[in-house]
Amino acid sequence: MLTVVGVVLDAEGPTPGYVTLDDQGHVVERGQMGAQGKPSHPLVHGIVLPSAVNGHTHLGDAVWRREPPSGPLADIVAPPRGLKHRLLTSTPREAKVGAMHEALALMQASGTAATLDFREEGIDGVRMLQEAAQGKVTVPTILGRPRNGTDPEELAEVLDLAAGLGLSGLRDLDPSVASAMAGEARRRGKLLAVHAFEDAPEPLDALLDLKPSLVIHLCHATAADLERIADARMTAAFCPRSNALFGRRPPLAQASRLGIPFLLGTDNAMFNAPDLFREMEFAYLSSRHHGEAVSAEALVRSVFVTPWNLLGKPSMASLQPGSPASALVLRLPTDDPYYQVCARGSASRRVLPEGGRHSPEPFYAQPV
Repeated sequence: MLTVVGVVLDAEGPTPGYVTLDDQGHVVERGQMGAQGKPSHPLVHGIVLPSAVNGHTHLGDAVWRREPPSGPLADIVAPPRGLKHRLLTSTPREAKVGAMHEALALMQASGTAATLDFREEGIDGVRMLQEAAQGKVTVPTILGRPRNGTDPEELAEVLDLAAGLGLSGLRDLDPSVASAMAGEARRRGKLLAVHAFEDAPEPLDALLDLKPSLVIHLCHATAADLERIADARMTAAFCPRSNALFGRRPPLAQASRLGIPFLLGTDNAMFNAPDLFREMEFAYLSSRHHGEAVSAEALVRSVFVTPWNLLGKPSMASLQPGSPASALVLRLPTDDPYYQVCARGSASRRVLPEGGRHSPEPFYAQPV
């Protein structure tokens, strides 16, 4: 048992007090200091949070370990001839599985329990990430992508294995093919995530017609686009560090003002370490620098609360006795806790309960 005294920061907001955790990080007792006397278990002072969720990754390209080349974004990531896709084609399967396993280990070390991963390469791409996740606490919600979107058998098998689909930008897809894939994902109750407005403006109606569960980037969305996305009650995922590498900025402040629920993601593993503490800090500082500040509270909730709602697991963001949530404990000052987590949080501040943390069930095997 471990007792943490300080602030509990979960879906209900910041609450001073204490929690006692079992050896898997589950809350067995929660209360106010002084209400029932001082807890008898060893004490740690800090901030207690639900486990984090990485809102958007591409772990398959973790095999690239060098500085990305300069040039247009399309030359690096666009299918089928971008550097990333040539890399996936030329790299042995074993090396890709090993690199994804290592990336998941890095996320596990920083308290990330789940990631929403766009997994290219069809049926085998999904299976590779399932293999890489074996034995890991960090569990991927796999969003597959058929190699041939016009093959109904391949689409069906991808959706049998994965939690949903993760599609490239609509400019890369035939509209009828995109519509058919989206319709099948919805029919099965699976997630549909789509890259949108990353590299240029796009027709918004085509995106709205797909009714995606999650839209990624929105860097070139106009104010009017964002208002319509808010009206459609869509959830977004923003990747500030990855976008900055190519001179782009996601509309964090505008989305926050409009009430668009959003997640933070670290995007391509070939560009950035999958570290959500670095992502939060960069998002906070860069938004301040550009005069479009987004609050520390919004950024913290985008990592520790909102993703669990999208995944249909809101209890994972609530730290109460009996909840399935596993706590993340950060040895940080408790003044202004949202700011502390956003600007000063790091894996080095993490306190592990004895015996480690319990993993949620594999999302890739479960319909959402």
